[in-house]
Amino acid sequence: MLARIRQKHPGSSVPKIIVWRGFQLFNLLILMLLYRLQVRNAKNVPATGPVLIAANHQSYFDPPAIGTRVSSRQIDFVARSGLFTHSLLGGLFRFLNSIPVAEEGPDGAAIKEIIRRLRLGRCVMIFPEGSRTHDGSIQPFKRGVALLVKRAKCPVIPVAIEGAHKAWPREKKRPKLLFAPKIRVLYGEVISYDELMKDGADAALARIEREVRALHERLKDEG
Repeated sequence: MLARIRQKHPGSSVPKIIVWRGFQLFNLLILMLLYRLQVRNAKNVPATGPVLIAANHQSYFDPPAIGTRVSSRQIDFVARSGLFTHSLLGGLFRFLNSIPVAEEGPDGAAIKEIIRRLRLGRCVMIFPEGSRTHDGSIQPFKRGVALLVKRAKCPVIPVAIEGAHKAWPREKKRPKLLFAPKIRVLYGEVISYDELMKDGADAALARIEREVRALHERLKDEG
């Protein structure tokens, strides 16, 4: 039994994994009550082995909303380094296994840390746009992500989220709590490393962007 628990987050202690799971369930309850969270195809995430989740970035709600329905394992995610300067908030982000990344320019240290965690057999969520959207649309993916995908040598799962920008716009300090929009998440199919890289790193990044955009369009069309 303990081995199965450790499998959910290689390298973490059993007590931390259990507490993390409790925090995940609390987030799920809040998101369902306030934002009618709907997550589809989360079972596409493999239960074991290294994998990257690549998603569009709408708000601070993205990591919990995208990951909260994945029960087979725990997910590490990237967050801008400025959030780690606050003692309380920074401590929470570290507990949640987040990875600090510079908001502007390439961040070699973050790439190395992501790859280290993937080699442990973890699942890591990245936001290839680099920062939250200003208007809800998907911005061009950062070219540096192509290097990460090439070096990671693991499968990638494209994911789209919609409604999180309206629930917590970038320019607002606090999220909407009353009459808030529904947040919806759609997982795509797993893309193997060999399939993704068959035409090179730049083509791999372009495909990930196409997949995420297509998933996002589906969510918007469904209203």
